[in-house]
Formats: sequence, structure tokens, C-alpha cells
Amino acid sequence: MKPIVTWLKKPWPYWVGGILLGFINVMLLAVSGISWQITSGFLLWGVGILEWFGLEPLRWEYFDHFKYYYAPVISNDHVFINQYTILNMGVIVGSLIATLLASQFKWKKIKNKRQFIFALFGGIIMGYGTRLAFGCNIGAFFSGIPSFSLHAWFFGIFAIFGAWIGSKILIRFLL
Repeated sequence: MKPIVTWLKKPWPYWVGGILLGFINVMLLAVSGISWQITSGFLLWGVGILEWFGLEPLRWEYFDHFKYYYAPVISNDHVFINQYTILNMGVIVGSLIATLLASQFKWKKIKNKRQFIFALFGGIIMGYGTRLAFGCNIGAFFSGIPSFSLHAWFFGIFAIFGAWIGSKILIRFLL
């Protein structure tokens, strides 16, 4: 029998990854009461950073509208220590471990200023879009489809459309 590290280094078939992710998502929902999501944690981290600068984003209309969703975090009065942060740290640490096991980790240098500006602009648009869609491809799509949510299907269609447009822009201006 091969050691587990050797087994972990090999790429897994997509269907195995899909089944594992689906199982983990169901277990997460059963244990914590929330499905897998990423951008809610980043949103709350952004709230915490803005609070360091004296702003009060939790009083903004967005959080009034989603008070039912963020009420436990708001009442806890600590935007950095919550279940969303634990999820995000798990994704970051897990991804790092998987990358290191596969010997794929390496630092990449930014090619030029233009690439940096496009990456920054793309990140801002993507972050804004996740708030409009109430999640990214994980929360709005991956966790939405199994729960029979109609919004997840719309999200998937427009995510494919957006990826197509983004690819065209990337090919035309950056490659």
C-alpha cells in the first residue's frame, strides 16, 4: 500500500472531487447551519477594515436589508471572529496544503503595471458582483443548485456569459 502522501499528490478525478465537495457541504450545513460560502467572510473582513478607518458600514442600507442574515455577527460585535472566517481560513489553509502536496506552489511575479490594474479592476468588479448575486460561484451556484434555488441557475448562466466576455477581454488586451 502506498503512503497517503503519495496518494494525495496525484490529481483526483473530477467526479471524486465533486462527490467529496458535495458531501462536505452537506456535513457543513448539518453541523453549522450554513452552506459553504466564501464572499460573506470577505465582506465582513472588509467591514472590519473600514471600521478601523472610523466608518460604520454595518449601519449601511445593505446590512439593514440583510439583517436577518448577518444579525448573529452584528450582535456578536466582532466581524473577524465568526463562522465565515473559519470557513475562509479552512479554504486558504486547505488550498495551501493541497498545493504544497502537489509540489505546485510558486510565487509568480506580476508581469507589468497593466496586468496589476486589470487584476485589481477585475477583483473589484467580481467582489461587487458577489454582493449583487448574494454570493460567488460557491455560495450562489455550488450551494444553490442542490437546494433547488432558482437564483443559482440564473447565476450559472450569467457566470458562463461573464467568463466568456472576460476571456475575450483577456485575449484582446493582455495576451
